[in-house]
Amino acid sequence: MMSEVQVHTVARQMLERHGFAAIAKAAERAQACEGRGEADEAKEWRHIVDAMKIMRGPHHS
Repeated sequence: MMSEVQVHTVARQMLERHGFAAIAKAAERAQACEGRGEADEAKEWRHIVDAMKIMRGPHHS
């Protein structure tokens, strides 16, 4: 499991690299993990998605 700091680091890096499309990319990765039965990895990607949503602020829902 990633630490909270690691989650936020990955989230920030993805936002810098992909803009707001990063949220969709992370969600797709979560779904792919679920499809392979990788529940823990999917949970981490969903946590990253949540972190990115917080980082982008309340005006983008």
